Amino acid sequence: MAISTLKPVTSRPAPVPAKVGEVVPLPKRKDETPMRSLLAKRVVARLRAVAVTVIPPLLVVAVIMLVWQIAFGRPGSSLPAPTTIWQEAKDLILEPFFVAGPQDIGLGWRVLTSLQRVMIGFGLAAVVGVMLGALVGQSVWAMRGLDPIFQVLRTVPPLAWLPISLAAFRDANPSAIFVIFITAIWPVIINTAVGIRNIPQDYRNVARVLQLNTVEFFFKIMVPSAAPYIFTGLRIGIGLSWLAIVAAEMLTGGVGIGFFIWDAWNSSKLSDIIVALAYIGLVGFALDRLVAMLGAFVTRGTSAQ
Repeated sequence: MAISTLKPVTSRPAPVPAKVGEVVPLPKRKDETPMRSLLAKRVVARLRAVAVTVIPPLLVVAVIMLVWQIAFGRPGSSLPAPTTIWQEAKDLILEPFFVAGPQDIGLGWRVLTSLQRVMIGFGLAAVVGVMLGALVGQSVWAMRGLDPIFQVLRTVPPLAWLPISLAAFRDANPSAIFVIFITAIWPVIINTAVGIRNIPQDYRNVARVLQLNTVEFFFKIMVPSAAPYIFTGLRIGIGLSWLAIVAAEMLTGGVGIGFFIWDAWNSSKLSDIIVALAYIGLVGFALDRLVAMLGAFVTRGTSAQ
């Protein structure tokens, strides 16, 4: 073969060496731009979801405030307008944790005092309610004997228990806690019993095959299976507890948020009452969402059917 027919071997040009002190940029990765685009899309989607959730309630609140201002902004109106509330109760809004005396404290401290009572009464109701609900749901005889009594007692208004509790405990604080307990326990019992009765028969058969004792069956079969129903009852119970403590504190006194509303009414401070109502609503909403989030975490998003 002639030498002239051979093709020269081509090669890539050698990289030009960088000058001394010159910064050589690193080559860009091929997937860098798609990753940035995907991250930007996720951020935009998250902001859009937040906007869809937050903006509509804010618009509704703005419209309500505007209508409220127009309706009661005139002198001599029966209710204070939003601008009047801001002028008269601005310290309660901006300084919720001030302390000026034993009874002169901010609404933040009053809410915490009421929450302490709610947590004690609701915690007792949750424990006792789950146990009684499991008993009623598991035992036919317990259901026949206790369910009619529960159905009668749960219709008694919460404040109707207050004179009985005051006579029994002879103190306002345990009486208020008892009112919370007796108010919150019924939905926990009923929903737990329904959840226990709806446990699939296959789960019970597996428990028999594994020869689980009563304690193991309760914690490994009953509670996980009835958890969506239990947390439904807990959500109802925490809402009723917050309603009951406000009403009970109006009669028992103390430094709670309920007594603050009653004291403000006696002093003809309607602006303070409206601010306190806003505090109560926000705290109640936060408590409901907290129990709902805990229930979604424990049950992994499973809802009661």
